[in-house]
Amino acid sequence: MKGPGTPPKGPFDELSCQYLRGPRRRLRAPHGHRLRGGHLVRYDVEPRQRRTCGGDDHRPGRRGPPGAEVLGRPAVGEPFKLTIGSSDEARPDEFEITVEDVTCGEPLDPKVLAHTADSMGEPTQNPTPESGKQFCVVAMEVLNVGKSEANWFVDDTVTLNIDDTAYSQSQTDAAYAGEYADYWSDQGESGPSYGLNPGSKGPAHAIFQIPEADEPTTLWFASSDWLEGPTGPEPGYLVQLRDTGRS
Repeated sequence: MKGPGTPPKGPFDELSCQYLRGPRRRLRAPHGHRLRGGHLVRYDVEPRQRRTCGGDDHRPGRRGPPGAEVLGRPAVGEPFKLTIGSSDEARPDEFEITVEDVTCGEPLDPKVLAHTADSMGEPTQNPTPESGKQFCVVAMEVLNVGKSEANWFVDDTVTLNIDDTAYSQSQTDAAYAGEYADYWSDQGESGPSYGLNPGSKGPAHAIFQIPEADEPTTLWFASSDWLEGPTGPEPGYLVQLRDTGRS
């Protein structure tokens, strides 16, 4: 695995003029799905570059964590490969991940909440985000392209970003994400947190909380079991959250 390096210079792909606004905001891939957040960290950014698009719009240049090597900048719906070292150096864990859908400003999936309540024998709860914040739910498809069974977890490896501010899953949000994993497993679609054999794929969800007036711009996926190692930020992929033109 490559160590930390300097990310390429230059602006990222511009955000689409079609970015949705209002209480319900969704970024959908051609074959959509779901997303979430917690505490924050800061990323360095390049100076904003103005552009004209329906009046007042802009496209900031963005990078991953300072000092992290950016391995690629896929869009929503475009797969990318994470290679994560293991105890067997000749057979690292390898996953092909596709961000399918990012949904902000909506309640958590009622089917998931009902499933959790039923499994615990309790009334269905309707979680609410922290004051002034909104839930964002990220839906992904994860394919094991390695040579042995492997697990992959969003905790400590993924952040949802608003320009230069990065949000990770809080413990509470990670618990909600676990409820999504349990629900889909009981539907016969086990995800990577349960372990995937080579050639198998399954859904994964991450849940973040961000300010209710904001919209996410990127997702950072560390190609490691953690965002930062002993020598600094791990290399990773910066997924560009732009509208694909699908509702």
